[in-house]
Amino acid sequence: MSKKTYFFLILILGSLTALGPFSIDMYLPGFPAIAKDLHTTAAKVSLSLSGFFIGISAGQLLYGPLLDRFGRKKPLYIGLIVYILASAGCAFTASIDGLIVMRVIQAIGSCAAAVASVAMVRDLFPVKDNAKVFSLLLLVVGASPMIAPTVGGYVTAAFGWQAVFVILMGMGIAILLAVFFWLPASYKPDKSLSLKPKPILLNFWSVLREPQFYTYALTSSIAFSGLFAYVSGSPILFMEVFHTDEKVYGWIFAFLSVGFIGASQVNTLLLRSYRSEQIVSVALICQVIVALTFLTVAMSGWLTLSITIVFLFLFLCCIGFTNPNAAALSLAPFAKNAGSASAVMGALQMGMGTLISIFISLFEVPSAVPMVLGMAGSATLALLVLLTGRRKISHRVEVEQDADSALIH
Repeated sequence: MSKKTYFFLILILGSLTALGPFSIDMYLPGFPAIAKDLHTTAAKVSLSLSGFFIGISAGQLLYGPLLDRFGRKKPLYIGLIVYILASAGCAFTASIDGLIVMRVIQAIGSCAAAVASVAMVRDLFPVKDNAKVFSLLLLVVGASPMIAPTVGGYVTAAFGWQAVFVILMGMGIAILLAVFFWLPASYKPDKSLSLKPKPILLNFWSVLREPQFYTYALTSSIAFSGLFAYVSGSPILFMEVFHTDEKVYGWIFAFLSVGFIGASQVNTLLLRSYRSEQIVSVALICQVIVALTFLTVAMSGWLTLSITIVFLFLFLCCIGFTNPNAAALSLAPFAKNAGSASAVMGALQMGMGTLISIFISLFEVPSAVPMVLGMAGSATLALLVLLTGRRKISHRVEVEQDADSALIH
């Protein structure tokens, strides 16, 4: 594969992966304006974010079998078209309930891009390079939390929050054209796969039974839900607790994203000397320490704007190390049904994100504690899952080695 081809593949796959994060981050500075225009509260507006997570979680399970049955591109076209139409619906909605429904539909469209991009990494690149490719994708994805809230803040201030969804619609159209003209067909459709519910569920079950998958997919999903806690809680935290405006919030969000992006790129260098398993362990332990310290300070009432930014920066750095390695380890055992595996992993990730965002939206009083509590709980639980799951993986390897030894003798 030439360097030029490699670059364009990473760029297109990164754009597909970034579509969902852009859809999440770009309208965050508009929460107060949406609440005012639709005669509701910022907490109720945050339910449109939870609705987006629900749509992605459910939609990924839908697209996984379709991507394995019909190839990667046809289901991707359908998802992008749904996304474009739903983005237009968000721009012209007149009620908060209408916005929540349109956001669910928008998410169902965008998750086709998320599942396809992850599966195509497994299709197009060797297994040994997957962690590196995921880190490079995070570099492209990382531009979304740097650019999206900042642009969203200025767009909302100048043209209103509806303009944000018009821009997202334009992005969907541009990505659809890029996929059609430049993205290669990476997977031959498997017509032997049935789309009936029972075979699909059995296929998902075969994925979930793999110890390496459920250990690292659950670890990744639970740890990554700390990011969803931050995304859900940050508009209220910065704009209602610390009283920043839309533009300042966008710049703070962009700065904090540097930690996530920078860590994911340092990860590519660490992979030259360390295994993914080692990096995940150390990063997750650090994530727990940072989150529990952050929670202690928040509950003591000592938080200031600068202290909050420091803790969030460190926490996002830890996720930047944990996520690409855990994702690569989750998909490593699969080749034939990588689409289904990536769909299950994505559904787990978004499902955890949905739960934690709903938890934060239940608190009507502006405070940092619900967000930080979600971050600390997710990090601690992820570490427990990792330690427990690794014992089962080690036990299975020992059993298989004993069986191989007996067979040889």
